[in-house]
Amino acid sequence: MPKRDPVLAALGQNVRQRREARELTQEKLAEKAGLDPTYISGIERGLRNPGIRNVARLAKALGLTTARLCEGVDA
Repeated sequence: MPKRDPVLAALGQNVRQRREARELTQEKLAEKAGLDPTYISGIERGLRNPGIRNVARLAKALGLTTARLCEGVDA
């Protein structure tokens, strides 16, 4: 299993917390963001490194700004 990058893990945790707070499944979030559910899963587990466009798409689907979604994600 690949080692998780702390920055990616922090972003993934933010995505999961915000998704669960809105009572969305990974599938529903993926549908709203126009992304694949397996991609959402990889992000939440800190295994995928999404580009800024996809981070912005996730933020919009969660009703957040990109900055808000990235709070606490420091290099």
